[in-house]
Amino acid sequence: MKKRNTTLLLLVALAIITFLDRISIAVAGPRIQEELHISPERWGWILGAFVLAYGLFEIPTGALGDRTGQGRVITRIVIWWSAFTALTGAATGFWWLLLVRFLFGAGEAGAYPNASGVIARWFPVPEHARSQGFIWAASRFGGALSPLLVVPLQAALGWRAAFWILGAVGILWAVIWKLWYHDRPEDQPGITAEELAEAPAAGDAPRHCALPWKTIAGNPQIWVIVAMYWCYAWGSWFYFAWFPTYLVKSAGFSEKQMGVIAALPFLMGTLGNLMGGVLSDRLVARWGLRLGRVVPGSLSLALSAALLVGMTMTHEKTAIVILSSLGFGVADLMLPVAWAICLDIGRDYAGAVTGTMNTAGQLGGFVCSVTFGYIVQATGSYSVPVWIIAALVLIAAFLFTRIDPTRPLA
Repeated sequence: MKKRNTTLLLLVALAIITFLDRISIAVAGPRIQEELHISPERWGWILGAFVLAYGLFEIPTGALGDRTGQGRVITRIVIWWSAFTALTGAATGFWWLLLVRFLFGAGEAGAYPNASGVIARWFPVPEHARSQGFIWAASRFGGALSPLLVVPLQAALGWRAAFWILGAVGILWAVIWKLWYHDRPEDQPGITAEELAEAPAAGDAPRHCALPWKTIAGNPQIWVIVAMYWCYAWGSWFYFAWFPTYLVKSAGFSEKQMGVIAALPFLMGTLGNLMGGVLSDRLVARWGLRLGRVVPGSLSLALSAALLVGMTMTHEKTAIVILSSLGFGVADLMLPVAWAICLDIGRDYAGAVTGTMNTAGQLGGFVCSVTFGYIVQATGSYSVPVWIIAALVLIAAFLFTRIDPTRPLA
């Protein structure tokens, strides 16, 4: 097997662990809120603290990987967030959780931009979208595993022990990654000359030059990508943060039922990411880079917005399960496409560009996570915030049509 495929397998495992840890607090949320006496508004701030910190540190951590090499940065990221995952299990109240989740987000920031930097350094361009598809599909699989693992773990050992176990898994991954990965493909033991010739960065050391921040900030396309991803993130963070609560308190499912149903959108997201990456690469080969990226991205977002609205318009539980699962899965057709576009545009500065895009997404997710609770408190309805989310996802679909990946930064 090619060395880059082993690297991809490790990145896939990384993606599973990130979302397994990230979604676990939403799954354990009803129990944590009850035990620690946390109101819905305050719970929204706890959920939002992670997203805010993640967004604030995403760009500098992504850029750090571009400058010094992704290997050591990813190792630091995983050790940091795993420690704060474990500390979540020691929470005593609102302020502890708020601080720990903020630091958790600060530590996890940069994981995906640095993974993108690894892809840009190790993988040829025709494999970019499908590689991103595998990574983001794995993240969704991790999200699906979270309720399936956390619900029985907290039933058997308590919710605190579940976080301690998840933290230990992350530390184990970091050790394996440190032993395996090399930033320069030519430094990887056993790599063949044929594979080395395929690596776009063969013979190229990590760059210690200044990043083109003025070029990035002055590029209109970057601002379109930022606005698109900010709007899209409202849809994804509804599922990350509030969907389990929505199922219990609005749709009328029990906690046990929620543990299974909350996994289904992420399983559909796994398929969506795999299909989206492969579809985009094939459409690029047939239609060219711009249409091959833009068409699947914009259409999937528009359909997802319609499915979210449909979910709120029915009280039939089977329909809610189907529409919510498809709503997330269809939107995720777009995800590997958006991240591949950042590689198309960013090239040597893929970490900085993906970090910029994902920062916008995390800030959108922060606003969504906090605002959702206040809207529910003010209206008494879980449908109203979902309608707002659907409108923003539709705006993201339009903005996607304005992106041209054939025009790189330099």
